[in-house]
Amino acid sequence: MQPEIVRDERGGATVMLDGHPQSYVDLDDPELLVFEYVEQFATVLEALRPDPAPLATTHVGGAGMTLARWIHRRHPGSPQIVLEPDTALTELVRRELPLPRGHRIRVRPQTGQEGVAGLRDDSAEVVVVDAFQDGQVPGELAGQAWARELARVLAPGGLLLVNAADRPGLRWVARLGATLHTQLPHVGQLVLREVDKGKRFGNVVLVCSSAPLDDVTLTRTAARATFPTRWRPAAEVTAAARRAGVQPFGEVGEPSPAPPDTGRLGLR
Repeated sequence: MQPEIVRDERGGATVMLDGHPQSYVDLDDPELLVFEYVEQFATVLEALRPDPAPLATTHVGGAGMTLARWIHRRHPGSPQIVLEPDTALTELVRRELPLPRGHRIRVRPQTGQEGVAGLRDDSAEVVVVDAFQDGQVPGELAGQAWARELARVLAPGGLLLVNAADRPGLRWVARLGATLHTQLPHVGQLVLREVDKGKRFGNVVLVCSSAPLDDVTLTRTAARATFPTRWRPAAEVTAAARRAGVQPFGEVGEPSPAPPDTGRLGLR
């Protein structure tokens, strides 16, 4: 199926691919973040990068470029690279949901692996990974080879934000976190409370850095989120993984578990 744009009565638009929503965009209000994990991305940036100075950001996965638009609004002049291999999708978004004036968002028709491999060392202050295939994170974007590449392009003290998804128990997310931990020693999680309690399949945002994360600020901002959200500090995540005997993935990881309904995943 070809990608399409579905507009609603509020003036916003949902980007659809293969019958499933991929992004929600409001051209008049780029700070409106409808999907919970996109709000979680923004929550981290609000908490840890409150200065409105430009942020050099690389996005792996683009779709409607909701977060890229948000960063442009909150951090004007930010140089942003979006790696989105679906050229038909990008052309539709450019035509129907044009990017704002004065943006510095550059879309490259490349997969995450291809695009990141071509980036300079320490070139990104923020890297956002939000790439799904048929509702799953590909194994190639979960292994140690990928983790090394992400750490290479991330500037010292920079932030890596990863949108993952898992079934109750979050075993796959724990292995992904352990894999990223081999390259970036501080890996925390933002997670909806009902997902954290094992009540349903859902998204988890992993927050990774070579520098310690501000747990106090992240805990407070998570408590103010629209959706009931919990911040799991890096020390807690690491300790829980050790108690459970969680092992990192190998050079190439495993795909995340297939969701019961792909329509809510991979939304950008």
